[in-house]
Amino acid sequence: MPIQKVLTAYTQERLNCAQSVLRGFQDKTGISQEAIDEARAFGGGRAYEGRCGALYAALELIKSSQAKEAMIHTFIQQAGSDKCREIRKIGKLKCIDCVRLAAEELVKLSDTNFIQ
Repeated sequence: MPIQKVLTAYTQERLNCAQSVLRGFQDKTGISQEAIDEARAFGGGRAYEGRCGALYAALELIKSSQAKEAMIHTFIQQAGSDKCREIRKIGKLKCIDCVRLAAEELVKLSDTNFIQ
């Protein structure tokens, strides 16, 4: 189950938020280990425009622009923002919760929405 794989990657493999989301969906999307390793640069608010790394990684796995917009909307609704620093300041979700949210929303998508 991808959600458990994502959470295990985050809590036990000590990968960052972005890497954990990618690792959990590696079997489903075929994303390379190299891409997961490179995602180290996107954790802790270092993704494009300060975006949450878990959300950034989830968006990288989605090919449908409509599904990407829905993911962003849901994330902002739940976390209060799509920016890491703002999410932490608001305090609605902790980092692990953002990782879980990204994974849960990815699971809801059909396989046709994923990159291959």
